[in-house]
Amino acid sequence: MWMMIWMTSLTAINAQSFKNIQYPTDDYFIWPVKAKVGIVANFGELRPNHYHMGLDCMTDQKENAPIIAAADGYIAKINIDPNGFGRAIYINHPNGLTTVYAHLNDFFPELEKYVQSVHYQRKTWRIQFDVPTGKFPIKQGQFIGYSGNTGGSLGPHLHFEIRETHSDQVLNPLLFDLGLKDLVPPDIMQLAIYDRGKSTHEQSPSKYILKKKGDHYEPVDPNIMMDAERVSFAITAHDRLSGSMNPNGIYRAEYWANDQWMSGFELNRISYDETRYLNGHIDFKVKANKGPYLQHLSPLPGYLDSVYQTKPGTYGILDLSSSTPVKVRIRVSDTYGNQSEIHFTIQQKTITLTSKNEHGQHPLFAPGHVNIFENKNILIVLPDSALYDTIHFNYSQSIMGERTIHNIHHTNIPVQTYYPISIQPIEKTYDSSKYVMKLTTLENKIRHRYAQWKNGWFKSSFREFGQVELIYDTLPPQITPLDGFHSGMNVSALRRLAFNVTDNTREVASFTALLDGAWLMFSNDKEKSFIYKWDERVAPGEHSLELIVSDLVGNITRKTYHFTR
Repeated sequence: MWMMIWMTSLTAINAQSFKNIQYPTDDYFIWPVKAKVGIVANFGELRPNHYHMGLDCMTDQKENAPIIAAADGYIAKINIDPNGFGRAIYINHPNGLTTVYAHLNDFFPELEKYVQSVHYQRKTWRIQFDVPTGKFPIKQGQFIGYSGNTGGSLGPHLHFEIRETHSDQVLNPLLFDLGLKDLVPPDIMQLAIYDRGKSTHEQSPSKYILKKKGDHYEPVDPNIMMDAERVSFAITAHDRLSGSMNPNGIYRAEYWANDQWMSGFELNRISYDETRYLNGHIDFKVKANKGPYLQHLSPLPGYLDSVYQTKPGTYGILDLSSSTPVKVRIRVSDTYGNQSEIHFTIQQKTITLTSKNEHGQHPLFAPGHVNIFENKNILIVLPDSALYDTIHFNYSQSIMGERTIHNIHHTNIPVQTYYPISIQPIEKTYDSSKYVMKLTTLENKIRHRYAQWKNGWFKSSFREFGQVELIYDTLPPQITPLDGFHSGMNVSALRRLAFNVTDNTREVASFTALLDGAWLMFSNDKEKSFIYKWDERVAPGEHSLELIVSDLVGNITRKTYHFTR
């Protein structure tokens, strides 16, 4: 049953190995940072819920390194976000490619002034907009801004991307000649083998520590016996550049069986619509349980926008039913052509044990199908693109005092897309417009979503499994001035106005500041403090500042401060 569902839902690309890609390498793009050439992360590196989509370029471990345009072009887009890219510039180039420069502190003065005018026109700090073509033409090497640590950055650096302009797919920048050197082959630390007669989510793989033998790696015992008829492989590996000990992601991994190419993946181009598929590229359960990243060499059935290619008719899975030893060779490559290999043989055991049903009456949910669970209190609908592999769905309900907890499957099983949850409350309900749905997932990470009331049910959406409950929320957000600011003071000694805004659901829906009745821009980098730095909009004299803050269900706090500057 499981194998039939697997076969019908798999849409991986079938092919005969990978072709080397040729991108412009004749100095079309130059290094975009006025600092020592080097990276701390590469394209395709494995991150929580996503692939890393560019190069993290060194900025000498400090902010405000000059950033320059990698090639001629024009500024096409600006993005400013409290998370993600922070402050970012997009430049379109005549060759049909776009470069992206993210986590910046400041843009060059003319662009900074233009962006500020758009902020005030649209009355929002968080913004993304297209710049009129030709308004800011750019030459290669031209100064465009200063590096920083804005957005989702954890330290000073420049995040740099190269994209196809028409498709917005992100290309691997290391396939372009950017002046980086690499003579170091990838390191391979671990091999894992899966019984593909079962779901990868519902087994623990057989794991093998590797040792270096001559020019390749081997398991300690290179002759592996498996109690399975069909198997697939995963590896733990990383890459390094010459002169650097920083572990980076690998570019390509593939395997051969008896010298026939079978399957592999290549991280050369990924779109942001596809980047969450990382959760189907790795063994998510192993990583969630504090283990290493294991990268599958064959696609899971729900990995739709695939980085994989497989031998036609095999889906990348190795058939051991002949009971004869199969010689396996796994190769890991970087973008510079450096390679490392694992060599071993694998054979099915002559006697296969019959597995017991460990899942009781739990319904079987499969990728490629709409899967529904419902009872009198809850309705869960998983779209056909939600799952990566088959699961026996598990639901339970817990009562903790006045709280009803809905335990939705296991938090160590990944979900690709948002799925709707509808809950009919057991407890007495009050104002139906004041409810949020709270999901607690791995490591007590908490998500809050507004719960819409319709026909006696509350509805919201998540893209993780976990513990879900309804929260009745009548508490408005709290506003706390920083830097000693208080109403009635002379602020001449202050460099800025800053406020912390908190809410019991951890989610602030909106923040508005009005100076003498006119909108005033406060930044909110990393969704921490709301900050305004003095500019010409606050003239000397007396002023009134009104702050209006709302949460997910519309609870509002208003505060007015008077000050003199």
